[in-house]
Amino acid sequence: MGLTAKIRTRDGWAVSHAVVTVTDMTGTQVLRAEADAEGAVRDTTELAPGAYTVIVTALGYAPVASSALVTASGRAELGAVTLARQGGTELPPPGPWTIDPAHSSVGAVAQHLGISSVHGRFTDFAGRIEIAPDEVEKSRVEAVIRAASIDTGNGMRDGHLRSPDFLDAEKYPEITYRSTGLTASGSDRWTVHGELTLHGVVRPVDLDLAYLGTGPDPWGGTRAAFRATTELHREDFAMNYNQVIQAGIAAIGTTLKVELDIQAVQGESLPEA
Repeated sequence: MGLTAKIRTRDGWAVSHAVVTVTDMTGTQVLRAEADAEGAVRDTTELAPGAYTVIVTALGYAPVASSALVTASGRAELGAVTLARQGGTELPPPGPWTIDPAHSSVGAVAQHLGISSVHGRFTDFAGRIEIAPDEVEKSRVEAVIRAASIDTGNGMRDGHLRSPDFLDAEKYPEITYRSTGLTASGSDRWTVHGELTLHGVVRPVDLDLAYLGTGPDPWGGTRAAFRATTELHREDFAMNYNQVIQAGIAAIGTTLKVELDIQAVQGESLPEA
């Protein structure tokens, strides 16, 4: 007897804070039940045979209403109920997520000699994401990058990039990013507004973020994947060094394309591998 259901996100993950409300044809509430940690609802309230309206709600998700028919057994089985993020936008389940540097990359591309590109990456970084449960736009991200960890595959060039001409890694050892807001720009795309501190200068920087999905990992955890891009101008961060070669062509371009491929693990810390 009673009602059973499984409340899931579009990615198939449990919505543990969902509430199921059942009303009869007169609009009178006859049952209210909360999902457990697995997103399951199992209520043993006996319902009279007939038609009912079932409404599933959860903070941060659009409500779902459907009809249910209770048989002579007094039981209604709703099966899997999928909730979409409020406004049709998607992000991982609420709570803290820790960026996994071993399975993430922080890269930058600069033009070289006006005809090719130099690709670099930072190998030492950490970060944390907090997905807000009620208003997703209040979610936050913080990241710290060690400036000296720049790697372009050329030791002499890397040494120059760490010098006062560019990153000045000894004086400014950390590059930090702290978000200040989040704006939906599609069903799974967001604009992250934030402040980047680089070379001792703080500037507002927006990230174009794509949420790629959530799934289990081989270590028993849950992972979320993101890709983010932005463009930076060196002069905005007081990195004005350049060498001009013939015909006025700059040896190194002033615009940097930043490319982030991020995996984050659900929880406050990374599991031991």
